[in-house]
Amino acid sequence: MKFDKIFKFFVQMKDDNQNLVFIASCAGLAFFGVTMLALGPILSQLGEGANALPATLSIGIIIGTVVFGPIVDKFGYKWLLIFGAVMALLGIQGLANMTAMTLLHLSILMLGIGGGILNGETNLLVAEIYDDHHRGMRLSLLGAFYCIGALLWTLLNFFVKDNFILPLNCISVLMVLCISFFITISFPKPKPVNDISFSKIFSLLKYPSLILFACLLFFQSGFEGITGNFTVRFLENTQDMTTNAATLSLTWFMLGVFFGRLPLGYLMKILNAGNTLYLYLTVALAGVSLLYFAPGSVWIYVAATLIGFGAGATYPVVFNYLGGAFKELSGTVFSIAIFIGLCGQFTFNKVIGILFNKTQFGLFPVAMAFAIIMMMILLPLAKNKVRK
Repeated sequence: MKFDKIFKFFVQMKDDNQNLVFIASCAGLAFFGVTMLALGPILSQLGEGANALPATLSIGIIIGTVVFGPIVDKFGYKWLLIFGAVMALLGIQGLANMTAMTLLHLSILMLGIGGGILNGETNLLVAEIYDDHHRGMRLSLLGAFYCIGALLWTLLNFFVKDNFILPLNCISVLMVLCISFFITISFPKPKPVNDISFSKIFSLLKYPSLILFACLLFFQSGFEGITGNFTVRFLENTQDMTTNAATLSLTWFMLGVFFGRLPLGYLMKILNAGNTLYLYLTVALAGVSLLYFAPGSVWIYVAATLIGFGAGATYPVVFNYLGGAFKELSGTVFSIAIFIGLCGQFTFNKVIGILFNKTQFGLFPVAMAFAIIMMMILLPLAKNKVRK
């Protein structure tokens, strides 16, 4: 996809409100990008006991992920999206103004709940409002805005040093503007679903395609989680890199994700979704191999970029399949899939944390490669089970 086409897409509004909803979704996912990296640049400035805050953030994201789907299926999108954005805004302002650790945990919990709602609902919205021909391209473009939000937050903190309150307030102003935008536009109406009971939710688990795609997200989220949390320590201990030099690899990783998602929709039209994901996973596997054998920092940054590029396709491709296969209770389906993905992130983080405590740093790229290979194995199984 060319940049001029992307620009024209955002400029040309249609009377049916579809593009406005897409832009709202892009803004919401960008703020989820801020949520995921909110603590990274400022954790050391929050005082004693702050190291427990990331766990609270994870709990909040899981709560937001679990609740958004059934609520959307029953009551619609608009007010839950506004609620999620308001929760995230309150969490950010809590980070900017609270000093007591209890209140900081409450703020981070609200930020996580809001972020979980924004992540799930924005992806679901785009999967719902576009048909099979356009869904993949729009989801890939939407995913790029996660990277934009994350990069905006890291750059604000890079240029405004030792004062995290100003970047938090800048993000808050943007969120207020976006919430006002959410209030003024129309969103799709709720589905005509009469029964969203626990029995109906659990009945979805009988579909092998949902379970297999959710397991694919289990390994993808695990892969992303350990890449973001442990790459710096791996490079410090195996490549003798300084902390600043090792941290720079994460910027290259995020840029790789961003540039990987821009042409994703176009490639999905040419190669189909499954073959495109195989291509991206192969690039990620090549990046992991280069990371393991890299002779110096330049090659490490190349490896990080390749890993990020390859990691950018999985969620949009899986959401494309699920959005097309489960239209009646798509919100609940997305909640289930993302929740299982978050379980994978927790599991991989826990395992790698134990290995690193035992100084088994060399197993880090092995775990990354294992996650990629498992996704390659699961993909054809999941595709063959998609409900028509």
